[in-house]
Formats: sequence, C-alpha cells, structure tokens
Amino acid sequence: MIFPKLYTDEDVDPLLANVLREKGFDVLSCHQCGMWGQSDEAQLEFSTKNQRALLTHNIRDFCLLARGWTEKNKRHSGIVLSKQTHFSELLRATIRFLGTTNERLLQNQVVWLKI
Repeated sequence: MIFPKLYTDEDVDPLLANVLREKGFDVLSCHQCGMWGQSDEAQLEFSTKNQRALLTHNIRDFCLLARGWTEKNKRHSGIVLSKQTHFSELLRATIRFLGTTNERLLQNQVVWLKI
C-alpha cells in the first residue's frame, strides 16, 4: 500500500513528523521546510505543490480556506483536521489514518482525524 504523504503546519508539534518518518511514513513539517510563520494560504499552497495532505489543529481557519478554494475551483491535496490532544493519541490516530487512507481519496477533501 502506498501511504499518503503528509505535511504538518506550525500548530502541530514537529516531533510528530520526526516520529512518523522514523516509522517509515513520508511526512514533512513546516518547521523543517522553512515555512514557519507563513500564512495558512501559503501552507496549503506549499502542501498542494508538494502533493501532500496538510495536517492541522487550526480547524476554523482551514475550513474557511478550503471553502474558499472550492468556490474558486482550486484543488488541494487534502486537509486533515485534528483537535489538540496528547502527543501519543495524535501519533496513534495519525498512524491509523495513514495506514487506512489512499492519497487519491484525499484529493480536495477535508477530513477529520479520528482520535
């Protein structure tokens, strides 16, 4: 199975990307890509350009951004929303999500990470 590629924005602990990479997943954090401090729009553009679903805790802003992109017929590689939770819960939920999701199904979708 080909796991979806993931990009975490600055609301997500950069340790998550490091641990997921150690477990064999293709995950980048905005911290390692020089995207720290960039706008939400820039984060979504970066993740889309790099064909990565974006994982964020910034639910309200990314829901609005996704709606705006849909209205403009702009496509993205997926937005994965998660409430803020303990690191271990987030890690388990993200591994489960990546192991059961096809990257094609994420195209232009906004989905909730099940904690």
